[in-house]
Amino acid sequence: MQATAYTYDPESRSGQVLLDDGTPVPFDAAAFDAGGLRLLRPGQRVRIETEETETETGAEAGAGAGAGRRITLVTLQTF
Repeated sequence: MQATAYTYDPESRSGQVLLDDGTPVPFDAAAFDAGGLRLLRPGQRVRIETEETETETGAEAGAGAGAGRRITLVTLQTF
């Protein structure tokens, strides 16, 4: 799946991407490290892999389209 880098914190190696529908989805250091990147700049097109997660409460289920989805890999989109 493709997305656009939205935020990135080099100290924690975590941030957010925007899906093509504008939904922000966070990623953690493990997902960033899995992609083999050293740096990510806002606006870069990236390829992400996700897995569905179980939501623990009904409140989380209403958190938007990104709820219940966890990014497992972030890497640069290549053509």
